[in-house]
Amino acid sequence: MGSYSYYPGCSQLSSAEEYGDSAVAVAQALGIRLEPLPDWSCCGASSAHMTNRLLSVALPARNLARARERGGDLVVVCAACYHNLRSAQMELLEDEEMASRLERVIGSDPRFRGRIVHLLDLIYEVVGLERLRERVVNPLRGLRPVSYYGCLMARPPEMMEGDNPDHPRRMDELLDALGAEVRPWSYKTDCCGGSLSLTRTDLVVGLVNRLFEAAEEAGADSLVTACPMCLANLEMRQREGKLTFGHEHDLPVFFFTELIGLALGMEEADSWLSKHLMDPRPLLWRNGVRTGGGRPT
Repeated sequence: MGSYSYYPGCSQLSSAEEYGDSAVAVAQALGIRLEPLPDWSCCGASSAHMTNRLLSVALPARNLARARERGGDLVVVCAACYHNLRSAQMELLEDEEMASRLERVIGSDPRFRGRIVHLLDLIYEVVGLERLRERVVNPLRGLRPVSYYGCLMARPPEMMEGDNPDHPRRMDELLDALGAEVRPWSYKTDCCGGSLSLTRTDLVVGLVNRLFEAAEEAGADSLVTACPMCLANLEMRQREGKLTFGHEHDLPVFFFTELIGLALGMEEADSWLSKHLMDPRPLLWRNGVRTGGGRPT
């Protein structure tokens, strides 16, 4: 279905390695070839904008210059990277003075005019729901997830291509095509406090607790996200809520690419899930979903 430049992002090679691995493997299985952007570097999420204004644009601009040299569109999987790159792209194409200044700083033209697209949207548009449904060999029957976009994929609204910024549906529809029983809820784009995870843990625990309470009220048994920062924050903080709120939540969190890989019957899915801080495999096994080489038989 085509080859695309791919911006991996730092988390997908470190704390969210399972996301990066599953994204590349699933894309390949669906006929999408992701070619890493040559000489890419950190985009500055999530601290650059709080440190230095020029740096916060220069970091993504350097990668946009590489994408411009490469040509075509640019695929991103991290919600924070997606937000940073698209925000910088819009500013550089609208602000000639800033673009010229950064061209002198980084030594190449950062005015990338191709499309920056999230892998979720690319699969939805290029593969499509019907073709995805036809590829399912290990349906996620019995799994009752809620889709969690977080705030970075939804704001500002013009960054939500083809979807509703207040009530996005594409992830729901993809999960439904995999056989999951997606639960409706109104917290899809609420913030989990990820950027404050270390500096204001007191606030973050409250935000995370509210999300899990809302997911449980919706009848969900898990959350699905496209953001490595959200997943790490949700996994780390949900049990801390017991100390503050007297209730311990126990809902696994998945990357959407992991669930696509599971439904496609990819054997390596078990290795992705084993890297989570909270092991999501027991929930899948209880629902009769195979996890690569794992149970059930």
